[in-house]
Amino acid sequence: MLKKNTVKTVKRDDMIDVTTEVQAFIKEKGIQEGVALIYCPHTTAGITINENADPDVKKDILRRLDEQYPWNHTLDLHMEGNTAAHLKSSTVGSSQQVIIHKGSLVLGTWQGVYFCEFDGPRERQYFIKLCVDQ
Repeated sequence: MLKKNTVKTVKRDDMIDVTTEVQAFIKEKGIQEGVALIYCPHTTAGITINENADPDVKKDILRRLDEQYPWNHTLDLHMEGNTAAHLKSSTVGSSQQVIIHKGSLVLGTWQGVYFCEFDGPRERQYFIKLCVDQ
């Protein structure tokens, strides 16, 4: 079972909590046991799992990524000027897998699944693939 979702980002860098959308797809399909794969097909965006209780964590992550990968670096050669976004995407990764047990994502108390934008604002897609235990 595969679903394509669209995210409209409004900032250059952002982390959008998509946990609710992933869980809703699991419920819609009636999956009780399996794995959810959340995948981003973009080279300047990614998927991560992190804290979703304190919004300052997102701000800190994005700030620290900016510190590691400054947007304007004099030695960057990429013509589009978004080398920092490519580096952030590679660091975060393009997908995450989460266990489904008793119809719910198995996440820690404070965890959520995030679509990470590093070159917005844009309209983006991500995919949810549900793999069911047989």
